[in-house]
Amino acid sequence: MILLLITDLEIGGTPTVVRELALRLARQGVAVEVACLAGRGPVADQIEAVGVPVHCLGACCATDVRAIIRLGQLVRQQKYHTVLSFLVHANVAAALALATFGGHAVRLIQSIQTTQPNPRWHWLAQTMAAHGAARIVVPSPSVAEVARERCDIPGEKITVIPNAVDVDAYAGVASPFAGTRIGFLGRLDPIKRIVDLIDAMTFLDDCYTLHIFGEGSEHAVLVEQITRLGLSARVTLHGQVSSPQDALGKMDILVLPSDAEGFGLVLIEAMAAGIPVVAADAPGIRDVVQPNQTGLLVPCRAPAALAKAIDTVATNVAMRRRLVESARQDVETRFTWEPVLRQYRQLLEV
Repeated sequence: MILLLITDLEIGGTPTVVRELALRLARQGVAVEVACLAGRGPVADQIEAVGVPVHCLGACCATDVRAIIRLGQLVRQQKYHTVLSFLVHANVAAALALATFGGHAVRLIQSIQTTQPNPRWHWLAQTMAAHGAARIVVPSPSVAEVARERCDIPGEKITVIPNAVDVDAYAGVASPFAGTRIGFLGRLDPIKRIVDLIDAMTFLDDCYTLHIFGEGSEHAVLVEQITRLGLSARVTLHGQVSSPQDALGKMDILVLPSDAEGFGLVLIEAMAAGIPVVAADAPGIRDVVQPNQTGLLVPCRAPAALAKAIDTVATNVAMRRRLVESARQDVETRFTWEPVLRQYRQLLEV
């Protein structure tokens, strides 16, 4: 039996990957369960709805050792042969639980999903946790590079498996009439540089509106910025959505202005939906978006350049059509679940 372990099961990119991986493994007859260090989140309900057991370990903070004890007990009780953990807190918890509670015979595989440089202690913790892992899975060459540089993980220990989407699930999401609705979907976190996207609105005509979907620590900062710039009539914070399709259906262009990404799952979701993408030329993102072929890339922290790229996509019909068609073909070639699941099954030896 396999355990997929993650920090939490709130709405987000990595919880989505875990949900879809668990669903597809179960459909192919693989015995799989999911656990999260935190309390119950909405993705837990989605996973259990397809018959996969979920264990929420109830950590109240990142240093709550009780969750590690509960994880060790769970591993002994369920007799998993492999634990695949996602994100640094889960990677550390899995390494400690298996080392402390007699899980030495359990194969540990860890997944690093980010290129974000800070907080630096995350990378120190990941360096120590990686010693107990048989393999390290990363979603992109950019993450592989930082894993080697920051954690001193040997290249031969790293396996690159990209994120994936079900292309059919995004059919009909895009509006047939291209417009000027700009969209962002993701955590409201400083690394996402949503402040640059809001600044870009000051360079665009009043016909452009910005729709921000997600929750996070930067909510108050964004509200203050929107008010200060007099953009309340053109910028809307919609909050969290239950599915990416709900958000993507309300935008004509997806923008991801992050300083760093591990992959950027939302990029391939938009590309599958037929929505053109504009993004920052940052690690992780440049592994997904082929510049001027499947989307437009601009320098990081450059609101004026961001605005120019958005306006180009919105007004150049021929370019927009070319980007959309090439992007969908690229997703179908590189980022669908059939080849990705095959890679995971080989990794998990099931």
